[in-house]
Amino acid sequence: MSEQLTASTEFAGHNRISTQALSSVAKVAAAEVLAVTPSQVRVVWTDDAGSLALSISAPMGAPSLSEARRNPGRIAQSGGSILARATAAKAQILAQVEHLSGSQLSRVDIRISHLSIRADGRGR
Repeated sequence: MSEQLTASTEFAGHNRISTQALSSVAKVAAAEVLAVTPSQVRVVWTDDAGSLALSISAPMGAPSLSEARRNPGRIAQSGGSILARATAAKAQILAQVEHLSGSQLSRVDIRISHLSIRADGRGR
C-alpha cells in the first residue's frame, strides 16, 4: 500500500532561510534595479512588528550631467528623476525579494548614497 506524493503534499518540519541568504538575494535584486554591482549594496534587516523590513543603502547608476544636457530625453529613458527611480525601486525590490525568497516583507527603505556615473552614458 504505497501513497503517491503530489506537489501539494505537506511535510512536517521547518524551512528556514538564513539572514545571509536573504541578504544575498536582496543585494542582487537591489543591484539589478539600481544599476550597480551587488558589492556596492548594503542591506539591514529589522523586525517590523513581527514582519521583515529591509533597509538598503546603495549608489544608483545614472548618466552623466553632460549626457543629460546633450540628450534631454535621457533622464526619462533611464526611468526619470532620482526620486522617481528610488520610489519605483522600492516596489520592484520588494516584489523580487518576496518572489525569490518566499518571505513576506512589510516594507523596503532605500537610501541613495551617491550616483554612480556610467561612462557609456547609461543610467541603467
